[in-house]
Amino acid sequence: MDKHIINSEQAPDPIGPYNHAVRTGNLLFISGQIPFDKASDRLITSGIQDETQKVMENLEAILTAAGATFGNVVKATIFLTDMGQFSQVNEVYGRYFAENAPARECIQVAALPRGVNVEISVIAAL
Repeated sequence: MDKHIINSEQAPDPIGPYNHAVRTGNLLFISGQIPFDKASDRLITSGIQDETQKVMENLEAILTAAGATFGNVVKATIFLTDMGQFSQVNEVYGRYFAENAPARECIQVAALPRGVNVEISVIAAL
C-alpha cells in the first residue's frame, strides 16, 4: 500500500499518536481538527462561529500542505457538542463550499478533545 504522511507547520501539532493527514492513492484523509490556534498556542473559545472558523483554517493549512484545496474535499464529518449550534457552524462551513459541496454528516457527541465544541475531519480526492 502506498501511504504518505502529511503534516503542516501551519496547523496545530497532533495531540496524540496520529498525523494531520494520510494520502493513499488519490485519497487524502485529514484527521479531525479542533479550534486550536498554533500561533498563540491557545484554544479559540470566543464563540462557535470563531471556533468553526479556526477549525476550517486548520483544515485549509493541511489541505495546502498536501497540494489541495477545499475544492478537492469529497466528504466531511462535523462533530458538535450542541446540535443547537448547527446553523451557526453551517454558516461558517458553507463559506468554504460555495459550489460543489462535499457529502457530509453532522453528529452530536457528549464531549470532544480539550473540551471544545466542534471538530471537523475531511476526505479529499487528489
